[in-house]
Order: sequence, then structure tokens, then C-alpha cells
Amino acid sequence: MVLYPVIRKLLEKRVVLASTSPRRQEILSNAGLRFTVVPSKFKENLSKASFPTPYAYAMETAKQKALEVARRMHQTYVPSEAQFGFLQKDLRAPDIVIGADTIVALEGLILEKPVDKTDAYSMLSRLSGKEHSVFTGVAIVRCSSEGGGLDLDVSEFYEETRVRFSQLSEELLWEYIHSGEPLDKAGGYGYGAQALGSVLVEAIHGDFLNVRGFPLNRFCKKLAELYHPPHPEDLQREKQDCIPAVATFDGLSDSEGAAPGQEGARGDRRRPQAQGRERARDADRKPTVESVPPTAVVELIDGYKVSKALFTACKMKLFDLLRDEGPLSALDVARKVDATAGATGRLLDVCVAFGLLDKTERGYSNTPLASLYLLSDSEHSLHSLALHNDNHTWHLYNHLESVVREGANPHQRALQSTVDSPFQESLYQTREKLQFMRAMHGLIKVVARQVATAFDLSGFTSACDLGGSTGALAYELARQYPGLKVTIFDLPEVIEDTVCFQPDGPQTGQVSFEPGDFFRDTLPEADLYIVCRILHDWPDDKVHQLLSRISRSCKPGGGLLVVEMLLDEDKREARTAVVQSLNMTVLFQGRERSLSEYRSLLQAHGFTDVRAVRTGTILDAVLATRA
Repeated sequence: MVLYPVIRKLLEKRVVLASTSPRRQEILSNAGLRFTVVPSKFKENLSKASFPTPYAYAMETAKQKALEVARRMHQTYVPSEAQFGFLQKDLRAPDIVIGADTIVALEGLILEKPVDKTDAYSMLSRLSGKEHSVFTGVAIVRCSSEGGGLDLDVSEFYEETRVRFSQLSEELLWEYIHSGEPLDKAGGYGYGAQALGSVLVEAIHGDFLNVRGFPLNRFCKKLAELYHPPHPEDLQREKQDCIPAVATFDGLSDSEGAAPGQEGARGDRRRPQAQGRERARDADRKPTVESVPPTAVVELIDGYKVSKALFTACKMKLFDLLRDEGPLSALDVARKVDATAGATGRLLDVCVAFGLLDKTERGYSNTPLASLYLLSDSEHSLHSLALHNDNHTWHLYNHLESVVREGANPHQRALQSTVDSPFQESLYQTREKLQFMRAMHGLIKVVARQVATAFDLSGFTSACDLGGSTGALAYELARQYPGLKVTIFDLPEVIEDTVCFQPDGPQTGQVSFEPGDFFRDTLPEADLYIVCRILHDWPDDKVHQLLSRISRSCKPGGGLLVVEMLLDEDKREARTAVVQSLNMTVLFQGRERSLSEYRSLLQAHGFTDVRAVRTGTILDAVLATRA
């Protein structure tokens, strides 16, 4: 029986599970999902210490498992046809590949499968009498082939379940260990109706199937989001924390998931008769404030106030203060930052309302979101990005009407009369240069791992990162590919300040810096050229000029990696990318592009086999090969 409606709608698709776990297979089979098991060959050797949280490690491992299977199956050839002198891609390539990884974490320490009985004893002893977390990272990779290339759209999530163990005696520990069950289980124990480890568990909070290896409920909700995102008006009428009813998916057709960017095009999926009936009903029914509440419009109008509150909290370093001395009351915070108590309390409450702070009887404290991204000195800090938007970008939006009416704001016209590069005058020659470099460094660093592993780049031995600035992406590429040498080619005034961004570790020896202007100077030789958040800065004529220079430098068989936000084909679903596209027009007359636009653009300059991976983060990756 197919209990979940969205699973019923996937019966016509080829679904692949990149896992040999019998528990995951059982959970998905019981839900009615039909799938093929293709074990992943990904070596689970990611450095746990390099991840900010245990669940980030689990999600990345799940993603890499799924991507390895998706790419391998796409490259599978039909042997019988190979005998006749030509090769053909496997006609049964997957539509969806599911990857998962389950870990146990105790006080931030990741406990995976024990290597032997001694290791199992060590793990279980640590868990005895304590509460720990079980994290399962899940990656859903939707695959499509267009023009012989492989397009991958990655969606990922994690589920956490809290588990408390009883106080375990030595006798019980060893009796359980000698049963053999702990040796193939994350954290050294199994859980479920037939698992002996269930006797160790005193309490569980959350999805019990997650402890068994797969969070089915959250998985189905994610599928529902991917294949039929709710209309805004639906969000007003019903609470969207449940799995939608079967009628919600009546419009799901085989074309969905065909190509990244197309899956979000709602409305055209319904049968023409259904569309006609719905339009007729809408024509007879005038909207009212009861049927269409103003909430969404008011939130848009007020949106700038939330941004300004965040910028102010960052400028006052409230998150740093609460990290060092919190929890603190509003009065204590106000005294320490020399501010008024009433207004400070209201600013802190805004941060609480938007998930940046926690508020208890003891006072205010940072949430994990703030601890990860809003501390001024954290590894993945976006603090400088917030300040840059406040100090530089904010006032430029006062000229948005001029941009829309005339195509450029006064700031741009002044620049264009004096310099070729907007960065040389507006950012790199001002006191804001280091702040801008820190802002871009933080933005790239939080997505560098996903970008570096979106494709298998191990075949390249040299790379040139054009406009690579501080090297945030280059150092991650070096970490992932020890045989790769990366040259960062950027303006001299940028390179002179990159030393303060250099990380520790052996990968620094693989990265070098060369000063130059990629529009004027000879490009360094490389197997792979990289443009990360570069093309969106420039108008079309400058983009063609740069790609022409890269094409002349890139040898046949070489690669070009483009890292940008990908728009969906209809330019209406990828909200962040759509807003960013307008932002680049306001700043520098640039724009974001869809995959089809990049494909046409790159093919015009001699690049073929254009493939894309939507990484599930704020930036996506496009890889092309020089013909």
C-alpha cells in the first residue's frame, strides 16, 4: 500500500537508493516506494573537524554518496552496442538518486560505526546515562540529460532525534556488544522492534525512524516541496507542516524534475480542462481582504526594517557580546554597548523573532544560526557581508527607480566615465576594500565545500581562479584535490591584502597568487579556469569579452567552472537569484542567468558538455569542456 501521496506519484520514475542499509530499504519499501539499490562507491573519508556541525558532515556525506551514483549511472554504457563500434548512454539512467548518512553525536563529537568491540565499548560507555543526538543527512538528487550532458539538482536536509540512554552496567554493556549488533550501527547500537539495542534506550524525542536510519516523514515533506511547492494563497489557508493530501499532487507529471530550473514552473502542469475550470471559477469570484489577506504584502513592505535591524545588531557587535558574556538581560546589554535599555530590548526581540537569538528567564543568547554566521570572527562569518550591505549597497537602492527608467544609476555613470572596472574605483580604491574582501570571503567560504565537490575535478592538475580574491574557493579545491595546483589571478591591490586570509594546513602550498587584470593581461595557463561570482558583475559585452579571452587560453579538453546563482528558466521561482539579478543591475549593470542562458553563452565561445549542479546552497556550479 502506498500511504504517502507524493510517493504514489513517483511510481513512474526510476528512483535509486545509494545505500545498502537494510533498514533504509525496509522503511522506504514499507512506504510503497519502488526503487533500485545501487551502492555508492564514495569513500567516506571527509574530515569531520572541517565541518561546523555534525549534521553538516552527515548532509555532505549523503550528498557525495548520491552524486557518485548519479554520475556513475549516467556514464554507464550498453555493452552490446559497444561491440558494434559506438557507445550509447544507459537508457535507464535514474530520475532521482537518494543518499543518506546517519551519525550519532554526543556533545558535538561524531560517533560513527565502531571498528571493533573495544571501540563499541568506548562509544556505549560515553552514551550511558546521557542524552545524545541522532542526525540523518539526506540528499535528493534529481537527474536529467540534455544534449548528452548531465544536469543535477541537489536538495538536502537533516533530521535530529534526541535519545537518552539508561545507566548501563558493565554486564549489560558487554552482553550487548557480544551479540554483534553494535558493529554495523552508528554510535554502536541499533533501535527498532527487532533490535536488541532498544533495551538501552530510556527516552526518545523526535522521529524514531530517523534513529533507524531514515526520516521518512521529513523525506515525504521534502518531496512535496520539490514537486509541488505551495501557492502563496495556500500558505494562508492551511498550515504547511503536514504532508499534503493526494489532491495536492494531481498536477505532478512525468515532465517534472526533467531539467533543473523547470521543476518550479507551476500552473502549466495541470490539464487544460482543469486550468479552464479554475480560471472560470476565479473570474466569478472577486478577491476580498478575507480571501486574500494583506499579510504577504505588509511583510514585503516591512522587509527592509528587518534587514536594517540585523545590520545594526552586527554593527553593535551584539552577537559577539552574547557569545562572550551571555545570557544577558536587555539592560545588561544596553549598559555594555552604551545604549538605551528600551530600544536595545526591542532590537533584541526582533532578533529573537527571526531566529537569531534565544530568550529565557536568564536573558538573551545566540542561536546556532548566529553563532555560525554572525560572529565577527567565526570561521564561517557573514558579519562583514552584513556591514558591507549596510555601508555600501543600502544607499545605492535609493537609485533603483533611476536604474529601471534609465538603465544605470548616477553612481554607475560617474564610474563609467573614468574607469573600466567598477571595483577599482568603487571598492578596491576605498577604505571599504578590506570590508568588501571579508564580505566576499565569508560568502564563498560557507559554500566552498559544496562547490568544490559538485563535480569530480580530480582529472585536472592545474586551475586558474580569475578574480579569486582571498582564495576561499581555491584553498577548498586544494583541500579536496591534493594533486591540483591553483593560481589566483586578481588585481594587485587585492593580492597585497590576501595574506591575512591564508589558512593553516598543507593546502597552502598548492595555492599561488599572480597579479593582473583578466580583461587586459595574459591569463596564466591552466587545465581548468574558474570564474566564481564574476560573470554576474558585468554587462553582456564585457562577459563575452572575458569568455573569449578564456576560450583562447583554454586548451581543448580543458574545463571552465562557473559559480553563480542559477535562475530558473521562467525567472520566478528562485527568489534569491531573482533578487540578486536585480541587485547586480543596481550595482554594476550585471545580472544572473539561467542554465539555458549559460549553456548558450558558453557554447558560443567553444565550450561543450555544459553541465550544472544545484548545490542546495546559495551558489550553484556549471562545468563546461573546451571543444
